[in-house]
Amino acid sequence: MTKKFYSNGKLLITGEYAVLDGAISLAIPTKKGQTLLITEKDNNEIYWQSLDITNKEWFTAVFDLNSLTIKTTSDQEIASILQKMLIEAKKLNFDFLNTSFGYEIKTELGFARDWGLGSSSTLINNIAQWAKVDPYTLLWNSFKGSGYDIACASNNTPITYQLIDKRPITRQINFNPTFKDAIYFIHLNKKQNSRDGITTYRKAEFDLDAFIIAINKLTEEFITCTYLETFQDLIKNHEAIVSKVLKTPTIQEQLFYNYKGAIKSLGAWGGDFIMAAGDKNTPNYFKDKGYTTVLSFDDMTL
Repeated sequence: MTKKFYSNGKLLITGEYAVLDGAISLAIPTKKGQTLLITEKDNNEIYWQSLDITNKEWFTAVFDLNSLTIKTTSDQEIASILQKMLIEAKKLNFDFLNTSFGYEIKTELGFARDWGLGSSSTLINNIAQWAKVDPYTLLWNSFKGSGYDIACASNNTPITYQLIDKRPITRQINFNPTFKDAIYFIHLNKKQNSRDGITTYRKAEFDLDAFIIAINKLTEEFITCTYLETFQDLIKNHEAIVSKVLKTPTIQEQLFYNYKGAIKSLGAWGGDFIMAAGDKNTPNYFKDKGYTTVLSFDDMTL
């Protein structure tokens, strides 16, 4: 018998960086996510295999069932991260992995590994479901982060997400703009390490309270906006505020200064996906510049 768990990918539309400090952010789960398949085996090992979107194996490891020591692996760094997740899950539920049989485990990604849609968060949420533990606790015991990606993993609608006294507050919302045909998501052909972006943010000197108030206001305006031109203005305002905090030019200023619509970074600045609000010529604009992964609003979002 094989158990199956699934978690959605994520996009942070508003509140990058500010979400770490309690701002209200708009986040959307993506159509593509990650699947975890677990089959019991008659041994005392955990055999782990990870497959990418093309069904090609990109990681393997064998763990001792009782001690969770790494016996063999194709990537020591990834195996150590996975080992930590399993150990922390077991601390939260002592019955987890307390069996007389081993497991053959397979993960299947529904998106390219460099897309930044949450290969780690979807895995954490899947392991939490398997171990019957709280996914936010597992996240924070294993890594850092706001947790909005965990919220996306388990919600099937757009959400607002906020941390209050280290407690995640999630609200399902209706975010289905009438002008969604003008919204596209473009991959920048590289993956951004969000830890680096957070480090830059933490070193910045600015008025945190004013920053959060501004982002909260913009998030609500994003949600209720009914006109494309207003939405484009909101994007430009959001980008300008974060640019001032990070002391970094916006991605539109850096790479797409002649784009006639508005472009917004999603999550850590500098990589992964951007959101462009323009017109029917938007896909051609980016493809002509060498950015071939251009997805419509409906193709990307759940």
